[in-house]
Amino acid sequence: MALPGRRSSTFTRLLRHGFTDPSAAERLLGLPELASVRSEPMFLDALGGAADPDLALRSLVRLAEAHRPDERRVLLDTVVTAKPLRDRLLGVLGASEALGDHLARHPGDWHVLETYEPADLHPGVPEFERVLAAATDPVSLRIAYRRSLLSIAARDVCGTTDVAETAAELADLATATLRAALAIAKAAAPEDAAVCRLAVIAMGKCGGHELNYVSDVDVIFVGEPAETAEGAPDADEGAAIRAATRLASHLMRICSESNMEGTIWPVDANLRPEGRNGPLVRTLSSHLAYYQRWAKTWEFQALLKARAVAGDPELGARYIDAVSPLVWQAAERDHFVPDVQKMRRRVVDNIPPGQVERELKLGPGGLRDVEFAVQLLQLVHGRSDSTLRGGSTLDALAALAAGGYVGRTDAAQLDEAYRFLRAMEHRIQLYRLRRTHLVPEDEADLRRLGRSLGLRGDPVAELNRAWKRHAAVVRRLHEKIFYRPLLDAVAQLAPGETRLSPKAAGQRLEALGYADPVAALRHLEALSSGVTRKAAIQRTLLPVLLGWFADSADPDAGLLGFRKVSDALGKTPWYLRLLRDEGAAAENLARVLSAGRLAPDLLLRAPEAVAMLGDPNGLTPRGRDHLEQEVLAAVGRADTAEGAVESARGVRRRELFRTTAADIIGSYGTEESPAEKDPGALVDRVGNALTDLNAATLAGALRAVVRTQWGDTLPTRFAVIGMGRFGGHEMGYGSDADVLFVHEPRDGVDEQEAARAANAVVTEMRRLLQVPSSEPPLLIDADLRPEGKSGPMVRTLASYAAYYRRWSLGWESQALLRAEPMAGDAELGRRFIELIDPLRYPAEGLGDEAVREIRRLKARMETERLPRGADRTLHTKLGRGGLSDVEWTVQLLQMRHGHAVPALRTTRTRAALAAAGAAGLLAPEDARILDDAWVLATRVRNGAMLVRGRPGDTFPSDARELGAMGRYLGYAPGPTASQGTRPPAAPASYSGDMLEDYRRTTRRARAVVDKLFYGTGD
Repeated sequence: MALPGRRSSTFTRLLRHGFTDPSAAERLLGLPELASVRSEPMFLDALGGAADPDLALRSLVRLAEAHRPDERRVLLDTVVTAKPLRDRLLGVLGASEALGDHLARHPGDWHVLETYEPADLHPGVPEFERVLAAATDPVSLRIAYRRSLLSIAARDVCGTTDVAETAAELADLATATLRAALAIAKAAAPEDAAVCRLAVIAMGKCGGHELNYVSDVDVIFVGEPAETAEGAPDADEGAAIRAATRLASHLMRICSESNMEGTIWPVDANLRPEGRNGPLVRTLSSHLAYYQRWAKTWEFQALLKARAVAGDPELGARYIDAVSPLVWQAAERDHFVPDVQKMRRRVVDNIPPGQVERELKLGPGGLRDVEFAVQLLQLVHGRSDSTLRGGSTLDALAALAAGGYVGRTDAAQLDEAYRFLRAMEHRIQLYRLRRTHLVPEDEADLRRLGRSLGLRGDPVAELNRAWKRHAAVVRRLHEKIFYRPLLDAVAQLAPGETRLSPKAAGQRLEALGYADPVAALRHLEALSSGVTRKAAIQRTLLPVLLGWFADSADPDAGLLGFRKVSDALGKTPWYLRLLRDEGAAAENLARVLSAGRLAPDLLLRAPEAVAMLGDPNGLTPRGRDHLEQEVLAAVGRADTAEGAVESARGVRRRELFRTTAADIIGSYGTEESPAEKDPGALVDRVGNALTDLNAATLAGALRAVVRTQWGDTLPTRFAVIGMGRFGGHEMGYGSDADVLFVHEPRDGVDEQEAARAANAVVTEMRRLLQVPSSEPPLLIDADLRPEGKSGPMVRTLASYAAYYRRWSLGWESQALLRAEPMAGDAELGRRFIELIDPLRYPAEGLGDEAVREIRRLKARMETERLPRGADRTLHTKLGRGGLSDVEWTVQLLQMRHGHAVPALRTTRTRAALAAAGAAGLLAPEDARILDDAWVLATRVRNGAMLVRGRPGDTFPSDARELGAMGRYLGYAPGPTASQGTRPPAAPASYSGDMLEDYRRTTRRARAVVDKLFYGTGD
């Protein structure tokens, strides 16, 4: 037994050498099997150099125990005397538990690490084939594969090869393994091998010479009939393809199936035409027919890395020669831009939320970001520059930098980050030889991972810092590398630096969705050229902004709008500082400028409103009291009625912009603020905001007109009653303000004088609110008044009472369901509501004849008022299951039951619908169906105004506008306008989904309307 002092000294030495369990290590070192090495200082030093000294020691003990005594002595003597072997063996044992298990099962395999001749440093496919040649069955092939993997891992962990060389060696080993597996399959079925030719095409990382330790090996199989000596087919094509399919299937099983030696890796053929639904093996002509007619952009992106690796070399070469031209023509295909817009979004939705931040491959700032960016630039520029057509990500990145397609500094930073992330991925997979891209959470795993990468001070902390730093670099540069060279191309600030040609810059902009790349380059030049501070800040902002513009349906409009805003505010010191320093401001501005016409038009009328985009509370709607106070103060400062109402309209324009911006950003979402998940909340927010600001504007106009002509007091009390969507707090961007005007002469004032004053107020208010101006007009519609357009514009309260008592029709009572005072004399407005409540909520409900009259009127309106040629299934107001259907159904319930159910006495459709459901007047599912349809139709109307800048009741027909509508409604990126001389792009599939979703939602709503409104539910 060791003395206590001696034990303490050894314990301390073990701690100093990186052991985490010195007690266990001391016991292992005391085993008889290690008697010959435990006293050797260099042995303990070598263990301390391993990623996990405890694991290295445990695995070495297992390896020693697996040998006979004489073989064990040879092993340990070599470990002591041969430093290269010692470093390789202990390096592998400390980094890979799985390879330690392999050596314990096959102890003689340590000899492959004993010496490296210079030729062994990069053995290549032939050397691996030599090692695997003796394998005659799946088990022996797996053993030989692991033996070869052992030598690759040793070179990797000892730093003999870098991460790119290791990935290339792994790809070479995979190539040799596929060839060996095919040879085994052919030997098992010589009759199949005799009648067919089979070529194996490596795809993905294997094809690109950048394979992981554990990864699916993506392949495509090409088959043809065997040929006679004269070159004629030696078998029926169908029989040959069936034989080739059997061989390919057997090859996949040999590599993929598990036995006592585990698996090699899964062979994945799902990148073939039609994926897993397509035949496993096709002829070359069948492949070409598919790619020429049906292939999508991502399939050409996958073919970037295609490489013939096994089977018939002549057939493989013919395949590569045939598909390569198609790859470099992909950027000219009609759907390239929308496909790219979809692919550029990181695929993180399917990653469990708890794993997103640990995902090395698919997470933000991960490997996929670098790989996609490089592959996209290859597709865009490789058609005219053959130097970019390499399969390896790092080689392609270097070629892009050499050609000026990527900035050299950006390329160097991406190269460094990618190498680090790939090294992390390699070492994570090497530990247990399992396919994973997740950074471990366990402290011991992180410690081993950090030490394997050379981080020895505080491995866990250093690893996390380095990982986050490199991921941040990737996130920052992922978008910028597309756009920064575009600025270099037009700014030309660094003489002698290689930069994009105008043609190449145009190609890149076109590929990223810009329909007019010439104009886009002109805008970039105007924004970024020169040596001023403004130009320098723009060059910093634009690479990111261009990416956000490209995410929209109309990048050109976004860039043009940004130039106009910058031209207007560029000399204002706070503007560029706001965009540079406020994280959300620049992205919010990009989203707003590229979402359609309405919001940019409002902003360009007064560009200083951009300031609210950087204020955390800047997009929060202002309440009516706040708005009315501000409007009345502005009116009070003006000298004339015209100036006063212009000021009120200015406040309204600013608040319209605030509302549209909040709606767009809430619908699209940003990096800092995810999209609003409840579309009903967006609709309510917009409706309330627009109602409040229009009510405040009317109050200001009323005050201005009265003050100018009568001073502080009008001869008659005067109130504005909101009707329709105005009264229902459901206004859209294209809504007029439906109103009734009511007045009541003051004591001692002649009725005719009061009437003249009231009419003068109405006339002047309407004129001032829509007089041509730089501010958007507020149109007032009083057509819901008694007698409609034939009746007086304004009546006294007594006149309203007399009319409603004698002449009121059913539709007028229905229209009054939405009446609510909005401006003017509050007491008069309250008395007007008291007057009409018995009409809209009759004490006995509606009689059968009244119900039939409402139904007849609705049916006639459906027939007569729908515009000619309109698609009934897509018209939001009068179409099937649209706004009219839902609102008339709800209003019928209000008139029939409002007297008995107080909660139904509301001007708001959704609130009344919820109350009806709560009262049991309709099934909860029916209420939900009607609410969904109403909300969707309302959003489509709002979207049409946002996108086109003018009101609309249906979906846009223009492809770009339809795409913008889709983005607003939460769908994926949409189709774009035609590019160059190519024909217009057909609508992307998501547009069809959007229209079909609308039709399905409103079809279900119409079924409920037929049941509840037209009588089947009575």
